[in-house]
Amino acid sequence: MKTRLLTLAVLASLVLGLVACEPVENNQYNYTTYQKAVNETVKAQKKNNKVILLVAFGSTWQQAFNAFDATVDAYKSAFPGYDVFLSFSSAICINRAAAGENAADGAEVRNYYAPPFWLTAFAQKGVMYSEIVVQSLQVIPGEEYTRVINYIKDFANNSNGDIDDDYLAGVILKLGVPLLQDAEEDVPAVAKALDNLYKTQAANDIVAFMGHGNPDSYDTYKANIRYTQLEEALQELNPHYFVGTVDMMENFKPHVYDRMAEAGLNKSNRKVYLHPLMSIDGDHGHNDMAGDDLPEKFEGKSYTFADLMAEANDEGEVEDCSWKVFFGANGSGFTCNNSTMIEKGLLELPTVRQIWMNHTKDAINGEPLDYYHSKNPE
Repeated sequence: MKTRLLTLAVLASLVLGLVACEPVENNQYNYTTYQKAVNETVKAQKKNNKVILLVAFGSTWQQAFNAFDATVDAYKSAFPGYDVFLSFSSAICINRAAAGENAADGAEVRNYYAPPFWLTAFAQKGVMYSEIVVQSLQVIPGEEYTRVINYIKDFANNSNGDIDDDYLAGVILKLGVPLLQDAEEDVPAVAKALDNLYKTQAANDIVAFMGHGNPDSYDTYKANIRYTQLEEALQELNPHYFVGTVDMMENFKPHVYDRMAEAGLNKSNRKVYLHPLMSIDGDHGHNDMAGDDLPEKFEGKSYTFADLMAEANDEGEVEDCSWKVFFGANGSGFTCNNSTMIEKGLLELPTVRQIWMNHTKDAINGEPLDYYHSKNPE
């Protein structure tokens, strides 16, 4: 689903994690209820005077919940002087996780909260952490990362007027950057980690990573270039690696296929292994990548790869068709099916997760945050 920049009114509702259809008069009640719940959690679990807040977009799948739990545990082990909490930035994920959207598939009902609730709780009387480190769990420094920066800006500016100004004047704020923040260091580091994990599959076959991406007209900080740079870095190690997205212009699955075909890789019935290039294996991984969706006109009927390609829209994308179905269609020249799905999010890969953790270490060891100027990528 393509994301779009939100108006301030909608953004406010996202920050609060409110259900869109709730009556307006309930908003203040929900805000107070959520803040009280987070306040109580922080007070009950506070052990240190410094804290790390991990900010993920969110999910409703148990596999993702397990990945988040493992990440929190890894952070607690690596940063023993810090308390560690995790938040969701997506109101949709917050609400649907609380409603048990995937409970029928074994997912727990989970209560997650948006970053502003946690930041406010960190500043409450009886807690007042001396150092707050916010770590973005985004992959690229794009639109969602902008929201992370804005959460910190609003907190530092006491936008709600409910935090002690003397406390804000003394608290140390730091920000850990996304996985692929730096083109020169992070991109080759992630490429090396992925190659170490999947060089066996890529030796004779193909490994294609599916990222999210920003819509072209909303490509915040021009972060989409990281996908192209990562493919280039991976192909220096092995030309059988490819990186595409669900939302980056000219890098949809048909464009990835064209690059494979241009390299002559569709001539020997190679397997195409698919892997989410996202922090977790959630809706996009389960559905857009490994699902069974195909255009409605072909449901229950025979079709070929050429038939699917004929359905490409003006942007070159074949909509309502999963990557698995697309690359595995008869006539593609590839084998792609359930057996070639690598359904793991990046946080489930310790060597990749370590790169996020290295960013946290860099933030802690760096200067206090200039929360606007120093963290906006060029």
